[in-house]
Amino acid sequence: AGKGKGPERNPLLLERTKGSEILFGTAPCWLALSRARRALFRLFLKEQRGGSGRPLRAELALQAAARGVPVLHVPGRALDTLCRGRPHQGVCLEAAPLPFRSLRDAEEPRLGDGESGRRQLLWLVLEHIQDPMNLGALLRSAYFLGVDRVVTSHSNSCPLTPIVSKASAGAMEVFDVYSTDDLQGFLKAKSAEGWEVVGTVSRPEDVEDVPVISCSEFQWDKPLIVVIGSEGEGLSLETQLQCQQMLAIPPGRALHPGIDSLNVSVAAGIVLHSICSQKRRHGD
Repeated sequence: AGKGKGPERNPLLLERTKGSEILFGTAPCWLALSRARRALFRLFLKEQRGGSGRPLRAELALQAAARGVPVLHVPGRALDTLCRGRPHQGVCLEAAPLPFRSLRDAEEPRLGDGESGRRQLLWLVLEHIQDPMNLGALLRSAYFLGVDRVVTSHSNSCPLTPIVSKASAGAMEVFDVYSTDDLQGFLKAKSAEGWEVVGTVSRPEDVEDVPVISCSEFQWDKPLIVVIGSEGEGLSLETQLQCQQMLAIPPGRALHPGIDSLNVSVAAGIVLHSICSQKRRHGD
């Protein structure tokens, strides 16, 4: 932040393109610019007093110029206003929202080399994830661990907002996220195609009519869908009944009542890692 009153506070600065949103943080802005999957309107960089500023910001300005996106150098507090005080790291980007992709438009992923490729497909399905920080963390883990596709339920789910992009460290900008308004129908169709559908559960005693095993006992031998439920409720009963089995993470101690489950994105990371670590063992 600069000293003195300063003449800035230009009202034009904050006049937004209709329907736009403000991405904030280096990784989301950098990846949104480099991928250009959405309309980009203006890049805002924190102005530097003397010196050339951070090399990364200079790179961002070059990237924006290459895309024909205007670059504005503004005081830090203008950025604070733009992103409502969130941690912007000196960078904000005005852009069109990123919609979910429709499964109807989805091309089937290529199955890779023969049977091993077919066996090792992994999709993550999210039912009613409402917290943008959790959704971002889920996307970041899914991207990092090698999930092929993420599908969310359309209703009662968080949209792909700038907070989600920041929490995903920009993974949302490079990873297609699909949405369906008929989650149970989608899972039923994938089962009929030969996919295995497994759910996740924090309290095995809550599950009826579906076998529950530890995630470390699960054997991955066909294309797989892992279904994660909402923060408070877990998977709906209708969705549980589409699962061939449920995976649980065994706790490392006797749990005090009220602290008897994991954060949804942490649990998903553990389950996905447990499954993905089998990839390396399938060479034989």
